[in-house]
Amino acid sequence: MYAVIETGGKQYRVAPGQTIEVDTIAGDIGADVEFDRVLAFSNDSNELVLGDALSSARVRGKIAAHGRGDKVIVFKFKRKKQYKRTIGHRQNYTRVQVQEIVAQ
Repeated sequence: MYAVIETGGKQYRVAPGQTIEVDTIAGDIGADVEFDRVLAFSNDSNELVLGDALSSARVRGKIAAHGRGDKVIVFKFKRKKQYKRTIGHRQNYTRVQVQEIVAQ
């Protein structure tokens, strides 16, 4: 059993018991979170459910941690112009423990 959800402009394939890292979600560690934007759902008999049949589908989880990703170095330059800029970026994320997929 798995579902495809959308959060933060990205899509994730999730299954119960799985831990995923998504863009920052407001909430404390241990708080419940519910994703109502379910794009696809596969039930126990491997049938893929899409479209209007998913209007009541939900994915429930629990916030496990908040953190920041690895630093990504961005280096800009223009040749022959003595222009160089180096900046770094660390993306914030929330680690979510998926508990159940509810589809009625």
